[in-house]
Amino acid sequence: MKENQTISVSYLSYGNISELSDADQLLLSKAIELSNDAYAPYSEFHVGAAVLLKSGEVVAGSNQENAAYPSGLCAERVAMFAASANFRDVDMETIAIYAASETTAQKQISPCGSCRQVMVEYEVKQANNVRVLLMNSSKEVWEFNSCKDLLPLAFDFTALKKQ
Repeated sequence: MKENQTISVSYLSYGNISELSDADQLLLSKAIELSNDAYAPYSEFHVGAAVLLKSGEVVAGSNQENAAYPSGLCAERVAMFAASANFRDVDMETIAIYAASETTAQKQISPCGSCRQVMVEYEVKQANNVRVLLMNSSKEVWEFNSCKDLLPLAFDFTALKKQ
């Protein structure tokens, strides 16, 4: 039987960073700071990501480009891989992502598909949601309760486990 189905995503939208809690403002400020350290000579698209761990530690990431384009890495994956490598048994609570580009000042930027897949993988692995804060250069902020909100039909390792 043919049925029309709908998938919807809810998020909070803030007109400015000042509307957030002090802790979220600090985390996004760190992401902004990290975007200045991005190595983006080809795209001039600077992204910073800061991951807040349950321990209170903040792990940094910025995008790192390479002349051989596939060899570069996005800020979100840099931060999450570093968090997992350096704090193996500590859950990630929030990832704050800031994207700055002259061409995207009025548009909210969301992680690429590869980053979304990695973000969901860590969320499933730790069996706890990771909140996502996205901010553009106009300082508009979108808050998602889970990485799965960005990739609702994600493929994860539970599909690979034998019953």
